[in-house]
Amino acid sequence: LRFETDEASQNMPALAGISSLCRLIQFRHRGDTAVMNGDAGHDQAEEADSKQYGNADADPAEDANEQEVIVIQDTGFTVKIQAPGTEPFDLQVSPQEMVQEIHQVLMDREDTCHRTCFSLQLDGNVLDNFAELKSIEGLQEGSLLKVVEEPGSIRCLKWFLVDTGKHKKKGNELEQIDCTPPEHILPGSKERPLVPLQPQNKDWKPMQCLKVLTMSGWNPPPGNRKMHGDLMYLYIVTVEDRHVSITASTRGFYLNQSTTYVFNPKPANPSILSHSLVELLSQISAAFKKNFTALQKKRVQRNPFERIATPFQVYSWTAPQIDHAMDCVRAEDAYTSRLGYEEHIPGQTRDWNEELQTTRELSRKNLPERLLRERAIFKVHSDFAGAATRGAMAVIDGNVMAINPGEETRMQMFIWNNIFFSLGFDVRDHYRELGGDAAAHAAPTNDLNGVRAYSAVDVEGLYTLGTVVVDYRGYRVTAQSIIPGILEREQEQSVIYGSIDFGKTVVSHPKYLELLEKTSRPLKVQHHAVLNEKDTSVELCSSVECKGIIGNDGRHYILDLLRTFPPDLNYLPVEGEELAPESQKLGFPCQHRHRLACLRQELIEAFVEHRFVPEAPADLKSAVPTANTSGTHEPSAAERQNGGCDSPLEGKEADENIPGLAQAKELAESLAAEDGSDPKSREMVLNACKAVGSISNTSFDIRFNPDIFSPGVRFPDDSTEDIQKQKQLLKDAAAFLVSFQAPSFVKDCLDHSSLPMDGATMTEALHQRGINMRYLGTVLEFVDNMPAKAQLEHIYRIGISELITRCAKHIFKTYLQGVELSALSAAVSHFLNCLLSSFPDAVAHLPADELVSRRKSRKRRNRVPGGGDNTAWASLTPSELWKNINSEAQSYYHSNLQCESVDQAVEKYGLQKITLLREISIKTGIQILIKEYNFDSRHKPAFTEEDILNIFPVVKHVNPKASDAFHFFQSGQAKVQQGFLKEGCELINEALNLFNNVYGAMHVEICACLRLLARLNYIMGDHPEALSNQQKAVLMSERVLGIEHPNTVQEYMHLALYCFANGQLSTALKLLYRARYLMLVVCGEDHPEMALLDSNIGLVLHGVMEYDLSLRFLENALANNSKYHGPRSLKVALSHHLVARVYESKAEFRSALQHEKEGYTIYKNQVGEAHEKTKESSEYLKYLTQQAVALQRTMNEIYKNGSNASIMPLKFTAPSMASVLEQLNIINGIIFIPLSQKDLENLKAEVQRRQLMQDSGKIEEQQGGQLELDDKLPVDD
Repeated sequence: LRFETDEASQNMPALAGISSLCRLIQFRHRGDTAVMNGDAGHDQAEEADSKQYGNADADPAEDANEQEVIVIQDTGFTVKIQAPGTEPFDLQVSPQEMVQEIHQVLMDREDTCHRTCFSLQLDGNVLDNFAELKSIEGLQEGSLLKVVEEPGSIRCLKWFLVDTGKHKKKGNELEQIDCTPPEHILPGSKERPLVPLQPQNKDWKPMQCLKVLTMSGWNPPPGNRKMHGDLMYLYIVTVEDRHVSITASTRGFYLNQSTTYVFNPKPANPSILSHSLVELLSQISAAFKKNFTALQKKRVQRNPFERIATPFQVYSWTAPQIDHAMDCVRAEDAYTSRLGYEEHIPGQTRDWNEELQTTRELSRKNLPERLLRERAIFKVHSDFAGAATRGAMAVIDGNVMAINPGEETRMQMFIWNNIFFSLGFDVRDHYRELGGDAAAHAAPTNDLNGVRAYSAVDVEGLYTLGTVVVDYRGYRVTAQSIIPGILEREQEQSVIYGSIDFGKTVVSHPKYLELLEKTSRPLKVQHHAVLNEKDTSVELCSSVECKGIIGNDGRHYILDLLRTFPPDLNYLPVEGEELAPESQKLGFPCQHRHRLACLRQELIEAFVEHRFVPEAPADLKSAVPTANTSGTHEPSAAERQNGGCDSPLEGKEADENIPGLAQAKELAESLAAEDGSDPKSREMVLNACKAVGSISNTSFDIRFNPDIFSPGVRFPDDSTEDIQKQKQLLKDAAAFLVSFQAPSFVKDCLDHSSLPMDGATMTEALHQRGINMRYLGTVLEFVDNMPAKAQLEHIYRIGISELITRCAKHIFKTYLQGVELSALSAAVSHFLNCLLSSFPDAVAHLPADELVSRRKSRKRRNRVPGGGDNTAWASLTPSELWKNINSEAQSYYHSNLQCESVDQAVEKYGLQKITLLREISIKTGIQILIKEYNFDSRHKPAFTEEDILNIFPVVKHVNPKASDAFHFFQSGQAKVQQGFLKEGCELINEALNLFNNVYGAMHVEICACLRLLARLNYIMGDHPEALSNQQKAVLMSERVLGIEHPNTVQEYMHLALYCFANGQLSTALKLLYRARYLMLVVCGEDHPEMALLDSNIGLVLHGVMEYDLSLRFLENALANNSKYHGPRSLKVALSHHLVARVYESKAEFRSALQHEKEGYTIYKNQVGEAHEKTKESSEYLKYLTQQAVALQRTMNEIYKNGSNASIMPLKFTAPSMASVLEQLNIINGIIFIPLSQKDLENLKAEVQRRQLMQDSGKIEEQQGGQLELDDKLPVDD
């Protein structure tokens, strides 16, 4: 089994040529795989799907969905493809695909990839590349499509050269890992090597097909040669060192007589004309023929998931040193092509705004239409994110001309490839009152969150801009699509709704009010009035900053959505306003460095639900309707990452995900029945509505006025009472965050329902509860003051590590801005030395040219933002950096670190330097050379400038959802929860098909789908299928999340279990060792999840009779479980039992008895003597006692009679694989209950009875007693 992906997934910057080949997106089906190509920037920020925002169009009845899906699935068909000189082969296609996608399949297939220019013909008719298959007359099941070679063209040639260039060299193969565990992963080992992260095979030899393949210096062909059909000249050096010049003409390829210095286009002797370059090269070079064939064979053997491009580019923070090979196409593309494929489409550059808006306008009446729409939206978004990322990098690297070149660099703006770029600085004092540059840096992410929220509500007729935020080399760049006509007029003329000066002048527009009114309920935005400069009242349905502009295309755009969500008063001190006592007790309000701090959407949702449930008294439960049934539940962070729920089988229906929704619906129905005519009931409703702060007197409808406390915004006198209510509501929301959400996060960590493993997963867990990262210090304080602090040690450590690396990131941002391009690697390595190396005198190495020629760098000053001859970065010292980190922790997070050096931080908080390196690298986009770093040497620094390989962009963008697929996924989860495994499995399979249809084959949500399918296959006894699905999930997780992402570690553990069940013991062990190594790098050994991993390893080692090794892991798991679950927990009892079993196998019965007695005591105290577990333990104790007595008797016999002793052979049995698998299932939360035929029949009858009751609506009161099938299901705890 291979533990690494190829070059693409080490995420080295792909060759520009390769990118261009992959740029046009293809969704195609080979067998059951839909393929999507394209790459771009990556971020885990995802959008809540439109269905969850109560959009009726996007949320049809489930049974209608199922009906439609079946229709779609049935329409896939198989065609035969015949290429010249090959046997026809079958290809499964879908009617929605385009002919172009079959072209791409042929260009990827080993036996047809060397065809350069060809068309597909059906019955002699050439098929249009951009026609959908369903629109082609006569194309049906079994049709034969012929590949017909066409005259060549420059464009075909370039694509082909790119593809052949890919084949010239092969990426590294991975070594097989030995079965005994490496020293560094054993419990207690302090060594944390970096090299095993990407294992290289030392014996691997590169397979070279050609030495050089490049475009000849004789290009382009002169006019007279063009008239002979010459398209291009190539220069090739074969492995045998033969230098040849080749003409690519419309008729094919042939050798010409040109040399390096003499142009002679005539054919060489003997004259060979080939339609394919591969055929020609095979004829002139035996080595090429042999190696190219071998290479293709190897490529076929690779898993398709290793080759498929990911929709958003994922970067790795480590990479091996890769030889830089000569590649003419890459070289040319880097400087001439903007985007690869895009320049070959009609109209040259893409009109991003038009594409983004047109896809949103597509019809969405039924499932096929919605799939087509979502697929188009996702495709355009991933393309746009990729283009925006490349553009932002080009801007910062100084390769794009500013549209205002006369202004100073930080004020410059850029347009590149129909995308507008601006830098995150406060130009023209726009944000002066809000915090200057700090506010200008925070505004783009707030704006992006607003864009995400409005896109998710998906109101017809209201448009947002394509927005991507890129952090690169210390600069924040906002990339936006361009509203048609915006550049031709002044902003004052364009804006017909909102304010361009933070509320001093305000305008409104009836159409905008009508459109925004539709978004106000799901987004909880209050319709309110403000005063303009003439003291006239102006109606708004958003914050004043939100601007409405009608483009030249007649569309209604909204932009500047930075105040979509209400302000966070805990970080917004306002004179004369007192916060709630809960906030004040914790030292709030705190001074923040900008005044744009706002509450997260998840918090607003939680707050509204929380307000409704406790506030509504019992007699109201049948009287008050709620307007909060729209369910704008943004997927939690765990869902966003896993495409579902944190634990795949613990998901519920969308409605049940929202705590107050069930009661809310009940109330609405009951009120409709009563029509509210009873005066007593009306009064109750009125009082309750007042109590929760509802804006309506007849229903619970809590909304927020985002302009409250905005400087410069004034309200009419008649709204004073309402403004006071709104102020109180904001104070309550701020108090709710610190008094309820933060403690509930800590509680979830304490009972292990939330298990962050690194900074990213902790951030997601906090965001899921609506807690902003600026509260990190507050959360750490909660943890520190908990009585059970020891059980939260892992959370505290991850939190401190996140705090340090975030502070370092803030400092690094400004540090990098003062560095010239030529000194980047020196500056980055110096910063890392100051941050992580024990070497006290870290000295920066200034590039030699900077010391010599000052004049040159002055000339270049204005070319790069912040450029110049600034060498201040070189004077940074470790003590100064750590002093800055301490003061940043205090001023930004209000946390007292008190660490003067990295060694002190490591000592004080139990941190690991390799973990800190990983965290800072991922946050800032640094890519380092993969080798062993000596952080602790006091004689030389850990990093040199050669160790810094690259700086990558860190990208945030909207991530459109496949709403129907997500709905199926959730329905499948709900069915599984109810015990209908088969139906659940079918729904999850449908979800997988739909996800593939929208996203292509590579996506984090498909990964979650595959994991759940594998789990279901396993429970239903189909172990090979479980293994197949889980292997896909592992590969996909590596590709879309990263090779050491916590999710990937989990996937490895699941895969190991299924490997064991399939009898692949050594593979299971290797997988578990890999998972343990990754976990050690990510978070170290002291983590509750490590106990589960060690129990798995110990059990498998026990199964293969490696008893001593097994004990090391199981005893470590026991210690870990005791620490994090408490010494009396059932997990600890199970750990004792597992250890006892190994001691029994070693015939050390005294130790075995000791451990089993501990386990028995826990069971007896926790579940009572009558419980099955206690009885089992008691039986096992008796057995162990008998064995111990028998052994003692034997020993006595030997002592007494020496060699003449007659002894009965003792039974030492190795554990059976079935018993080991049973224990593995138990610790991994999968418990099978043996049922007799009668039990099954009774169960079936009960299920049918409940189903009937549910259908007739009688089950509401009995919801509490859910079908007792949960034990049959896996529970991830």
